[in-house]
Amino acid sequence: MYLFMDESGCLGFDFTKKKTSKYFVVTCLFATNKRPLEKIVRKIHGGLRKQLKSHSGVLHCTKEKKLTRQRLLNLLQTKDCSIMSIYLNKKKVYTRLQDEKHVLYNYVTNILLDRIFSKRFAPEIEHVTLVASKRETNKFLNENFSSYLNRKVTNTHKIKFTVQIKTPAEEKSLQVVDFVSWAIFHKYEYGDDSYYKLIREKIMEENPLFP
Repeated sequence: MYLFMDESGCLGFDFTKKKTSKYFVVTCLFATNKRPLEKIVRKIHGGLRKQLKSHSGVLHCTKEKKLTRQRLLNLLQTKDCSIMSIYLNKKKVYTRLQDEKHVLYNYVTNILLDRIFSKRFAPEIEHVTLVASKRETNKFLNENFSSYLNRKVTNTHKIKFTVQIKTPAEEKSLQVVDFVSWAIFHKYEYGDDSYYKLIREKIMEENPLFP
């Protein structure tokens, strides 16, 4: 089974700055077969390429138009996949964790994975590959992150677990989870659930941390 992970929002805590988000969301999109997800990306990008010859080649939800977002999320509805997400109201985060963002990031991710495996959504699966989205802005995805999650998941849930850190260009399915995470984030950050409604049936669970 594949778990594709991405996050939306930031881990900044200076709320006097305009760009500091109120919420931080980590989302996992899981599927036993990633080819249908890759097919969505190819289909969307194929349509965009006809319209915009200058498109970068990598879909990024915040940069795309409303119609592209809706089209991708609608296509996802028809695929065999599931979504779990955890969201953080940053104003409720303990001061100590605000100062240790690496610890907070690892902690949030581990809580989400623990919920996924504890729910036994796929009890017959013996091997799980987590593919996390690597961006230049994400300083938290490193060897420490990989070894921490490997240790936690393997010790607690006794399954074979692999962590891969890839860019959305390298792993097309990460472009899909980017849209999913953004849709959930948009619901909490801006009170707009119009995109969220398109994927609601695929969401198995979404939980607050520090409610």
